[in-house]
Amino acid sequence: MTMTIYAIGDIHGQLSMLQEALGWIEADGGPDAQVVFLGDYVDRGPDSAGVLELISGGINAGRNWTAVKGNHDRMFEWFLEDGPRHDPHLKVTHNWLHKDLGGRATLSSYGIEVTDEHRLSEVHAHAKEAVPAAHKAFLRNLPCFYQTEGYLFVHAGIRPKVALADQEENDLVWIREPFLSFQEDHPWLVVHGHTALKAPQHYGNRVNLDSGAGYGRPISVGVFEGDDVYWLQNGTRVAAN
Repeated sequence: MTMTIYAIGDIHGQLSMLQEALGWIEADGGPDAQVVFLGDYVDRGPDSAGVLELISGGINAGRNWTAVKGNHDRMFEWFLEDGPRHDPHLKVTHNWLHKDLGGRATLSSYGIEVTDEHRLSEVHAHAKEAVPAAHKAFLRNLPCFYQTEGYLFVHAGIRPKVALADQEENDLVWIREPFLSFQEDHPWLVVHGHTALKAPQHYGNRVNLDSGAGYGRPISVGVFEGDDVYWLQNGTRVAAN
């Protein structure tokens, strides 16, 4: 029997969109459907705390769900450490609270309003107190990929022609090139997000499910059954190729 896997692209704090997408999946595949979340649960959107609560709570309750780590999730995780850690991929002028990254919206969902007048130490102390231990543990324990059958689910992508065991975390959560322009087959169909498009795309060797929820566009859901790939749009399957 062919396995059916549903994958959800970048969410970015869009709780109502996520709830709607999960409703489509349950209607299509039932309450025990296998779902893989591709990372970037937080930042930019209005309810990152609600998104983390929904996904972590579902996993803890035994739902057939797997969540991988995105770069925004890692930035939030690192901010909550004893000393906030700066992501080496970012510009020296940027940190997680920069207006381009969305960390302030995430903290707002926990009741912390950040302005330019706040000191980092003050914001950090409030965040460590306000974010539940369960959310911190969820972020800390996220794997960077999930591999099954002929699929590799990962947030950003992989470095082409590098064994999975030798991939670096920075690439798995941040990479664009040379992954995006690589046209040869990978050992698996790579299902990823991270690079925002206006709609999901199937490129033959990879599928991009980031349709820009962080910018207010709809969340994308992919359905994977053997060699067949579909988009789940408003609860209806549409062939991807």
